Amino acid sequence: MKPMTSLRLWPRYLSGLVLLLILARPPAGAADSTQSSNYALFARTNLVAWCIVPFDASQRGPEARAEMLERLGFQNFAYDYRSRHIPTFDAEVEALERHHVGLFAWWFPTTLNDEARLILGVIRRHHVHPQLWVMGSGGPVRSPGEQAARVISEANRIQPITKAAAEAGCVVALYNHGGWFGEPENQIAIIQELRVRGTTNIGIVYNQHHGHSQIDRFPALMRAMKPYLLALNLNGMVRDGDKHKLEILPVGQGDVALELSLQQIVRDSGWRGPVGLLNHTDEDAEARLLDNLEGLAWLDAQRDGASATPKPQLRTRREAQPGQGPPRK
Repeated sequence: MKPMTSLRLWPRYLSGLVLLLILARPPAGAADSTQSSNYALFARTNLVAWCIVPFDASQRGPEARAEMLERLGFQNFAYDYRSRHIPTFDAEVEALERHHVGLFAWWFPTTLNDEARLILGVIRRHHVHPQLWVMGSGGPVRSPGEQAARVISEANRIQPITKAAAEAGCVVALYNHGGWFGEPENQIAIIQELRVRGTTNIGIVYNQHHGHSQIDRFPALMRAMKPYLLALNLNGMVRDGDKHKLEILPVGQGDVALELSLQQIVRDSGWRGPVGLLNHTDEDAEARLLDNLEGLAWLDAQRDGASATPKPQLRTRREAQPGQGPPRK
């Protein structure tokens, strides 16, 4: 009877082995260039276009958007959406495939609800493996006990998403969007709690435009985040920009010394990962991406000691405020 019992257990062993292989893979959605000897942090092949679906004055559809990304040289795209885009999910993935643009990440619901399951169905159907960017919120805690309880509560919320993501060959990235959840130390605490439970397909995507209050702490934050950091989204930065209607600027259009300093901290850390450029305004997405690309190249020239030249002339307004994020259910 013992041999027969062992045979009956084989399907469970095989299922467990498959899951372990998925979790042991490099982070899903990571650009292949990060593993190449030709890797460069700000190379076009390492850049990710972000916040260009509902945030686009031209209201491009899947085909026009994918064509635009290919023409600009982007090989990676992070997908955000509104409810009106749900019927075109499949068309979006198919257009990206035709234009050789990788679906790097997908802005994901905060719980494993029906909309989340629908997205996972699209992912499985097309055999793509984007990072799933998940946000949270919450006000300050008032005691160590409340902090510990918040970490447990958030880990409980996110764990079902990580399990479903693993089954689809994806990783989850915690997205800083302000509040308690937007503090990297709290995200790290959540990740550590989940890892104690055996969850490994989880990390962080850090957004500079939600990190104005963290500028002075950024060197320490970068060191702490590095083991978990799956992506980093750049922004034109000025101190207290979020308080002075300068929350989102094209790269290179903020305080140049500050932007160079923040970028150098990332470079010096040795972190190798994809870097996002965003629209996140009511401007034309292509024009805003071009403003960011030119600003990034201009900053690189300053870093390399080129003689000072005027900032690139913008196609879009310098000051622009973001709209609201995708609806959450």
